[in-house]
Amino acid sequence: MDFSLKMMGTASAKPVIGRNPSAQVLSVHGRLFLLDCAEGTQMQMLRFGVSPMKIEAVCISHIHGDHVFGIFGLLSTLGLMGRTAPLRLYAPSNFGPILKFFLSYFGEGLLFDIDFEPLSMKAPEVVFSAKSFEILAFPLRHKIDTFGYLFREKQPQYNVRKDVLEKYGFSLTEIGTLKQGGDVVRVNPDGTETVIRNEEAAYLPYSPRSYAYCSDTAPFPELAGWVRGVDLLYHETTYLAELEDMAQKRYHSTTLDAVRCALEAGARRLIIGHYSSRGQDPAQYEAECRRVFPQTFAANDGDVFDVPMEKNM
Repeated sequence: MDFSLKMMGTASAKPVIGRNPSAQVLSVHGRLFLLDCAEGTQMQMLRFGVSPMKIEAVCISHIHGDHVFGIFGLLSTLGLMGRTAPLRLYAPSNFGPILKFFLSYFGEGLLFDIDFEPLSMKAPEVVFSAKSFEILAFPLRHKIDTFGYLFREKQPQYNVRKDVLEKYGFSLTEIGTLKQGGDVVRVNPDGTETVIRNEEAAYLPYSPRSYAYCSDTAPFPELAGWVRGVDLLYHETTYLAELEDMAQKRYHSTTLDAVRCALEAGARRLIIGHYSSRGQDPAQYEAECRRVFPQTFAANDGDVFDVPMEKNM
């Protein structure tokens, strides 16, 4: 079951040669989700081998242009390609008038529904739930309403250990209890109970994986707790550390802000991007971050970051 991130764009607002603004495609168990849709995103998808028709949902962080200017083109292209499957679209509530404008002027002939789900939560909430994973949205701290997204696998059923199965001869009902994480309780002939603990008899086949997308945001104390333990954390680093004052004025983050969040959250890996046009060398950003958080990777357009499945015994 795949769990991988492909970068469509890693720049911030001003155009730069060779780097598109914000967009990412996350593949979870073969289902594709587009995170933000900056200008030129559909061209990047073609360039990097991502089929627009396979996008199941679009998750917009906020309505600044470097995160949404590509949405009209993408929706129009899906119409030209004959899409009929509904497209879910998560975005702040102020995206509603933008979508209404698009449908009023460019929506004629679309054969698919756009299921717009406006976001307004004050803390993490589940916005999508499938059998094996879910998506949560949570507020960020920017100039306008902005939201991050957390994708996480649900905990799988437990597997019963074969040697313990042979030892105790579990019934089907008892096996079902163990798979759900419960203990087996047997009543003895004398009325006493024998308890077989779940940790003795069963184990999780793999550890659930997770990815958090934290786009434009100033640092704030709750964020690390909301993404605690995440396997892969994307956190914007618009500015190098020396431009902290500018970051604060514009409600953005520096390299050090990002690594502090990663450390506090206990993230396993940190992906950085949304570089200012002032500093176009990602190696500088990566070097500053790695002094504090060695598992930092500066993203470039087209990069792929896999979250491998860790199987247990």
